[in-house]
Amino acid sequence: MCDPSGDGRPSFAALWSNWSEYDAPAHTKLRLLVRNQWSKLRHGTSCCGNGGEPGC
Repeated sequence: MCDPSGDGRPSFAALWSNWSEYDAPAHTKLRLLVRNQWSKLRHGTSCCGNGGEPGC
């Protein structure tokens, strides 16, 4: 979820919720997590724009 906490960073609870509730095999979740983290890092944002996916 792209609703950052007060310090501008997504909460660990949101990250865990996205990982556990996303209906996909573990390798797909891992691929999405890496892709979304890379997108946030590359653009310098706290949200990748794919709310609800692992890593966002």
